[in-house]
Amino acid sequence: MATRNLPTERQKRLGAEMRKMRLAAGVTTEYAAGLLGIDRTRLSNMESGIRPFSAERVRTLACNYACGDIGYVEALAIMADHKERGWWEQYRGTLPAGLLDIAELEWHATRVRTAQVMHVPGLLQSEEYARAVFAAVLPPLSRLEVELRVAHRMERQQVLQRAEPLPYLAYVHEAALRMPYGGPGVARQQLARLAAESEREELELRVIPNGAGDFPGAGHALLYAEGPVPQLDTVQLDSAHGPDFTGAEAQLTKYRAHLDWMDDAALPSAASRDLIRTVARDI
Repeated sequence: MATRNLPTERQKRLGAEMRKMRLAAGVTTEYAAGLLGIDRTRLSNMESGIRPFSAERVRTLACNYACGDIGYVEALAIMADHKERGWWEQYRGTLPAGLLDIAELEWHATRVRTAQVMHVPGLLQSEEYARAVFAAVLPPLSRLEVELRVAHRMERQQVLQRAEPLPYLAYVHEAALRMPYGGPGVARQQLARLAAESEREELELRVIPNGAGDFPGAGHALLYAEGPVPQLDTVQLDSAHGPDFTGAEAQLTKYRAHLDWMDDAALPSAASRDLIRTVARDI
């Protein structure tokens, strides 16, 4: 099978999980490669996401690694077997790979929780609001770059509109509601949309009021994507150089606690909707 110059985060995650499984079993690269009838370099490339795993090879290695977690193994096999190109691939080469990785992460998640402090969540943004957010990036983006990002962000919202919508829980700080991206008119329209979207059954939106005071991770935008099994959960954080992804258990535990704090601090859904409408009137 062909090598990949730039594997996606999902491909790298599969390889990393297979490497973690091998190390937990105390199996060397040479021995594992021999089980598959390949050389150790090829297996190393597979564990790096540069070469693909097949579902059959995932199961073969898991059996020889004595991994008894059937759900986990089958989830990895499904990851390996999934070859369908997602809609985000049309943007490959024109947008940073990290933006495509976010779309792929959301598409395959079983549930997403997000926390936003500076602006409303991307999956709930209007086109005009998203355009204003991208126009505020430094160094400035060209008009084409802004429009490509806006189009990609709008298409990301498919996960909330498909036949089986993505279960979605968003914690939004009141400060984000009061940031008038695009000016008062755009901001009011965005807040009206936010209030309307929060009425949807599969979507929960809760606001953290300014009165909540200090909170952990201030300033960080956080996306927690749940996988088919807990071991495959993923955290995505925004940074100045682009999105960061992690599936390390220590980090997953940290950000689950972060979201649990937000759950305690946030207003109930109905009160959050009332606050959104109050802020809209104030703008």
